[in-house]
Amino acid sequence: MDTITIRMPDDFHVHFREGELLRRLAYLVAQQFGRAIAMPNTLNPPIRTVDDAIPYRDEILMHSGNGFQPLMTLKLYPDTTPEVVRGAHAAGVVAVKYYPEGVTTNAEDGVSVGRLSELYPAFEAMQDIGMLLLLHGEMPGVFCLDREAAFLEVLRRLCSDFPGLKIVLEHITTAGAVEAVYTLPATVAATITLHHLELTLDDVIGDKIMPHNFCKPVVKRPQDREALCYAVTSGNPKFFFGSDSAPHPICAKECAEGCAGVFTAPVAMPRLMEFFETLGCLTKLDPFVSQFGAEFYGLPLNQGTLTLVREPWIVPVEYAGVRPYLAGRTIIWRIAE
Repeated sequence: MDTITIRMPDDFHVHFREGELLRRLAYLVAQQFGRAIAMPNTLNPPIRTVDDAIPYRDEILMHSGNGFQPLMTLKLYPDTTPEVVRGAHAAGVVAVKYYPEGVTTNAEDGVSVGRLSELYPAFEAMQDIGMLLLLHGEMPGVFCLDREAAFLEVLRRLCSDFPGLKIVLEHITTAGAVEAVYTLPATVAATITLHHLELTLDDVIGDKIMPHNFCKPVVKRPQDREALCYAVTSGNPKFFFGSDSAPHPICAKECAEGCAGVFTAPVAMPRLMEFFETLGCLTKLDPFVSQFGAEFYGLPLNQGTLTLVREPWIVPVEYAGVRPYLAGRTIIWRIAE
């Protein structure tokens, strides 16, 4: 097979950034995906109200090209009221994102886990109107490899307290998170990234330090990666694609205190194609990237298509001052022009 055409996919987790990075890199997402969830912490200050979200949506549209739809989110704050939630939902914002304080980029002012109950009125409003809650599932203050596991009790509590609230556990990294999502009700789903399907901690610190493979949550053990691979090839609709593509300038990665984020946007669909083909599961690619996420979010499936061709190419070592995932490596599939 030298050509494959699938329904136009969606990316349910993207950091578009702002300024020069947004202007020069947004097209990389738009040429592969029909829609993408725009993370609210990508700006500084982050998106906290509809008045922040709409101008940012318009800016993404300006630089992404025709036919692409950014899906907007708000960052959860202690002052996120039911009125804020309802107003955002009425304007087309699809979700609210919870970042525990200090767990990732621009999360220093996140809501502490101990204060989550104060946000229950907002969660109840979200449940009532059908607005999704997205979770960065890491517990602050816990050893880095155990933060996701420690957070799963928070997920279970929210699921129990709000049985009608749709919750997405973002960029899961562990076998424990896979099992939790499997066993929780149908209102709970998870996104899985390309790099968490391919990397383990050895690819970050096993030999030399590889700062461009460093992300939050950090990649984990081989058995965790195997569990993620099983989840995405199982055909279970609770698991769908969210790249968590997060560009940072090279100087912000190759330094004493490097930023977290893997820039996978240039290679996302070609590399996923290669991944599913290698595992002999090509029939599972289309649902993972084009169906399950849209259905969970209550969105219509995209009407367009994306064609990939078997044509090897070498990933550039830099895009607008950002080092991409697999820089300098050969990928055997590319997006058809």
